[in-house]
Amino acid sequence: MPRAARASPDRILAAAALEFAERGFAGARVDRIARRARVNKAMLYYHFKSKDRLYRTLLRRMFTLAAERMQAIGAADGAPAEKIDHAIAGMAAFIDEHAFFPAIMLREVAEGGAHLDRDTLAALAAVPRAVGAIVQQGVACGAFRPVNPLLFFLAGSPIRKELAPLVGAPSTPPIADFVTHQQHAMRRFLSSAPDSPARPTT
Repeated sequence: MPRAARASPDRILAAAALEFAERGFAGARVDRIARRARVNKAMLYYHFKSKDRLYRTLLRRMFTLAAERMQAIGAADGAPAEKIDHAIAGMAAFIDEHAFFPAIMLREVAEGGAHLDRDTLAALAAVPRAVGAIVQQGVACGAFRPVNPLLFFLAGSPIRKELAPLVGAPSTPPIADFVTHQQHAMRRFLSSAPDSPARPTT
C-alpha cells in the first residue's frame, strides 16, 4: 500500500480555505480537506490537531496578512487621503487574491463570531487598528474628522462588541452615525461632479 503523501501546512490550509468557503465551519469535514490536500487525516491532525485549530489558523493568517498590508500603507509616505485610497485598493486586491475569504467571513458574521477565540479576535482587531491609524493621521493634520473605527461593523454586533476593547473604540456607534456616514458616502459616489483632485485607484 503506498504511503500517504506528506503535505506542507500551507497546502492543507489552501484546501481548508476552499472547504470552509463552500460549506462553512459546521459543514466542513476534515476528511474532505485531507482529500483536497492529498494527505491522510493523520497528517492533517499532525499539523493542526483539530478542525477548530485549522479554521482559526487560517483566519489568523488572513487577518495578519490584511493588517500587514494596511500597516505598510500607513507607514508609507503620502497624504492621509492618498493612503485611504491605497488602503481601499489594497483591501480590494487582497480579497481578489483570496477569493474564498469573503464567503468565510460572511458566514462568521452571520453566526455572531461563534468560532473566534481571543487570539483570532486579536488578529482581526489589527485590521481596523491599522486603518484607524491612517484615519488618525488625517485627523491630526485636519484632513479628516474623527470617526469610530468600528462604524462599518453595524451588522456584526457580537463581533463588534468583542473587537471594541481590542481596537480601543466604543462598541455601540449610534445607528444615526452609521446612516449619516452611508448617506454621505453614497451622495459622493453618485455625484455628477468629478472628484477634485483626481484620486489614484491603485
